[in-house]
Amino acid sequence: MNEKPNDPFDELMRRSLHEEADRIEPSDALPEIRARAHAQRPAARRPWLLTAGLAAAGTAAAIGAFTMLNGPENTANDGDAVAGPDTTTTATGLPATPTPSVLTASPEPSQAPTEPRTSSPSTAKTVQPTDRGVPEPAVKSAVVPVYWLGQQVGAPKKPSVRLYRTWAQVSGRPAEQAVRIMTTKQPSDPDYYTVWRGAAVNTVTRSKGVVTVDFKQLPTAALDADLAKVAAQQLVYTVQGALGDNQTPIRITEAGRSGRKLFGQVNTSEPLSRAQAADVQALVWIDSPAEDQVVKSKVTVQGVASAFEATVNYQATNLKTRETKKSFTMAKEGQKFSPYSFQLTLTPGPWEISVYLLSAEDGSITDTDSKSVVVK
Repeated sequence: MNEKPNDPFDELMRRSLHEEADRIEPSDALPEIRARAHAQRPAARRPWLLTAGLAAAGTAAAIGAFTMLNGPENTANDGDAVAGPDTTTTATGLPATPTPSVLTASPEPSQAPTEPRTSSPSTAKTVQPTDRGVPEPAVKSAVVPVYWLGQQVGAPKKPSVRLYRTWAQVSGRPAEQAVRIMTTKQPSDPDYYTVWRGAAVNTVTRSKGVVTVDFKQLPTAALDADLAKVAAQQLVYTVQGALGDNQTPIRITEAGRSGRKLFGQVNTSEPLSRAQAADVQALVWIDSPAEDQVVKSKVTVQGVASAFEATVNYQATNLKTRETKKSFTMAKEGQKFSPYSFQLTLTPGPWEISVYLLSAEDGSITDTDSKSVVVK
């Protein structure tokens, strides 16, 4: 019992405790539980700040090299550049990014993930909400790889699809913009295509050990298993290339939820890792010149190949006079992806430049890539 009911100190304490209690509001414990569970996950292989710094440094180095390159601009069929003119070789043995000429995708502000869709009873057990990560930093300008699908020539049993790389200049969030190009734009090379039409990207974010690509809507096309596998890797290669990180797996979500079968084949309940290049990537391609590029009579052709005994064959044909030049060059290394380069002296007019690999067994063409150019 309080012996001093009128004690000012007691009255002050009662008021303070009452006011403090009024400020306390009950909260949902779910975020705390998720945060604790999230903290127990394995740490990321590469911290986000380090990854962003390396990507920014690589972009700065590539753009610095671009100032020394000359060549006319190249635009895609819909007015957006998807490849640049010339390339240089980097220390990694792969061609450096060529100079893009036209902004490929207009920057768009990052959008918050939309509310998860209500799952039907049949998918409620597999479609799960995922944690939101940290968006990639926005940049004023960056050059990013965008991968497309193309038919492999000379596949032994049935038509085989491979990944072909082009380059695009973007502003905003690089990986997000690269995915937007891949899903909505048309490559300038008519030999390339995408099956991601109808997809609408929302955000690209990074949390511990995973990069999440969230779509407002995933593509609805149903594909056979082999094509679906390569199409999924088209996204993985594009996102990882834009981030400068080939190790961190890619989680695919729709409206914040994973688990839907991509193309009716690919399980998205777990993140997708990068497949071996030899399994999904084209064994030869041309990085420069770009499709429909206007070039001088002396043109340098550069690209990447994984060729038997490092031999890359090529042929240039004048599309009007049918004049043909045919020979071969050597890649830096054989039986592994490495750069090649050769020079041609061409007469004015439209030309088609093709590179191709030959079978060691019967000499038939196994892989090829071509570009149409106009010589002035």
